[in-house]
Amino acid sequence: MSFDYVVPGSLAEASDLLARGGPDAHALAGGTALVLMYKQGLLRPEKVVGLGRLAELRGVRRLEDGGLWLGAMTTLRAIETHPEVAAHSPALALAFASVATVRIRNQATLGGNLAHADPAQDPPPMLVALDATVEIARGLTRRTLPLGELFRDIFETALVPGELIVGIRLPPLAPRARATYLKFLPRTEDDYATVSVAVRLAVAEDGRCSDARVCLGSVGSTPVRARAVERALVGHALTDHAISDAAALVAQEIDPLGDARGSAAYKREMAAVCTRRAIATLRDA
Repeated sequence: MSFDYVVPGSLAEASDLLARGGPDAHALAGGTALVLMYKQGLLRPEKVVGLGRLAELRGVRRLEDGGLWLGAMTTLRAIETHPEVAAHSPALALAFASVATVRIRNQATLGGNLAHADPAQDPPPMLVALDATVEIARGLTRRTLPLGELFRDIFETALVPGELIVGIRLPPLAPRARATYLKFLPRTEDDYATVSVAVRLAVAEDGRCSDARVCLGSVGSTPVRARAVERALVGHALTDHAISDAAALVAQEIDPLGDARGSAAYKREMAAVCTRRAIATLRDA
């Protein structure tokens, strides 16, 4: 590798280095994506800004409102195994545990995972289903976005030069709400998903769905929020027939690309199957 490598001591310094470097400067968090893309010839940075000294971007903590904060430089393994994550939602811990292997998860970071913007990654659909917001910094300026708005296309985000992901905020789960993550893959367990689906449901005392979030991965150029499915669930009793009809609507909301893990037609069919299974799992929990 041939590039200038700098390790700033503050978030403001890191932001300034990236802003001045423009598109030829790249941040290095865990390095799992950057190194792979460099080896494949997809990335040739002139400057790499290492974020390893930015302790403020690490950690998991419970917020005063009962929500959760996940720091951008926290490893996926640390998030997966943190007791506060499982306490917030076991499905959230499962989504992080579904990424590749333990060796990769011990190196890869949350911020790097999100900034890479690979639509086949496991955490984004689950985080979107849990209504996560992303905190972004550029110098001393901060802004937040609903996480789903961060992703623009394959490997493309809403970040501009000089901006860095600081962390993710998750609101507390509503009463009677629960979530699940389902990853379908016909190969080994450390592979990318053919289709993944994250669902959050709240069911009222009368058995009707009072709230729903459904987000899928590997079925488009970004994680896909299945809003038609959500609308079909809310206000209705979760009978087998209602769940099947709602899940079938996912086909009109996704635009999968065929690849080594399945054709576009196969992914479209499996998206409906997995969505139906995930919803039924939560109903029967």
